[in-house]
Amino acid sequence: MAPRSVPAPARGEDGPGGHLDTLDGVRAIASFAVLAFHVATETAAALREGFAGALLARGDVAVPIFFALSGLLLYRPYAVALLRGDPPVRVRAYLWRRALRILPAYWLVVVTAMFLWSRDHVSEAWTWIELLALGQNYDVTPWWFGLGPKGLAQMWSLSVEAAFYVLLPLIAAALAAFARRGGDDVRRRARRLLIGLGALGAVSPAWTLLTYYPEYRPYLNTWPPRSAIFFAAGMAMAVVVAWIHADPDEDSPARRFRRAVEGSPGSWLLAGAMAYAVAASPVTGTRFLGIDGVWSGLFEIVLYTVVAVCLLVPATLPPPGDSPLRRVLGNRVMGFLGRVSYGVFLWQFVAIHLWYEFTEQQPFTGGFLLNLVPITAITLGLATLTYRYVEVPAARLNRLVR
Repeated sequence: MAPRSVPAPARGEDGPGGHLDTLDGVRAIASFAVLAFHVATETAAALREGFAGALLARGDVAVPIFFALSGLLLYRPYAVALLRGDPPVRVRAYLWRRALRILPAYWLVVVTAMFLWSRDHVSEAWTWIELLALGQNYDVTPWWFGLGPKGLAQMWSLSVEAAFYVLLPLIAAALAAFARRGGDDVRRRARRLLIGLGALGAVSPAWTLLTYYPEYRPYLNTWPPRSAIFFAAGMAMAVVVAWIHADPDEDSPARRFRRAVEGSPGSWLLAGAMAYAVAASPVTGTRFLGIDGVWSGLFEIVLYTVVAVCLLVPATLPPPGDSPLRRVLGNRVMGFLGRVSYGVFLWQFVAIHLWYEFTEQQPFTGGFLLNLVPITAITLGLATLTYRYVEVPAARLNRLVR
């Protein structure tokens, strides 16, 4: 498809590949929601009866929000290249950037946690290979209890993210081949991309059924196919953004969709809140005790997808100008929290365990707020230092691969 002339974005309109401050706000919200969820489980607040406990118990919805955000941001250049005729994504540079983005800081936390709490296993070469390569999800008989060694339990989701990073160029190539069969028309290509992403999202319910039949295999819940629907939802949003800027017709479906979102962002947020409230009910299973059955698993992935989409859509297509949504999600504080959010994710269990050891509290005890405040402060401090002295220097190495 030959490059085409596309009008410059109007005032208040973000370009297809530009930075959106509001998405930094989404990243900040998701990272601290995960932290609050883990503190709520450590203090048992998420296991208590009542509405507050039910809401805290479903804070893990922030993980699908992260996955959808990754789908949007990482697939957007592929969608733009296909629909606008921009230069193709350089896969080698893309993979190099992804590796520098996640591995140095992650490796630092792995080494720290292993030497703090798993010294009996620091001499095991295979343990280091598994953890440093983010392959812990695929060990069906690990020596650790739960989702990972002490201090690293949350890294199962980073393992899923890494798998998506590696597979994305292949997925994008398959989607592009399918879309090109619709010819050079932007609308046909965009629609075929959305159809393909619908098929990708359907992998998740199919995988959930496979997890339970012919017998229940809980380890499959942490394998990438179960989360495909979350990534696909974000990728679909990337297609819409690219479509908006590739089709100048103001009556195109994508531009009509954008106007509808800009006109009522609160409706999306309300729908997301309602879906979250339903997810906090028993329909998604017992709190923090795994997934009870195939139906609770299916309800969970559907409701969590709705929550992620309803937060991501208005943040991706915010009203132009100085709107309340932009002020809340795109201010300087949220921007800073979004920048250090990766470190917040990485260090939170280290902070939780260190704090509990320092205060001599037992697991599943303690007040939620009384523990949340100091744990958040410790986590934020470690995250800020990691961002300044690990993430930023690592990012400078991007220039080695152009």
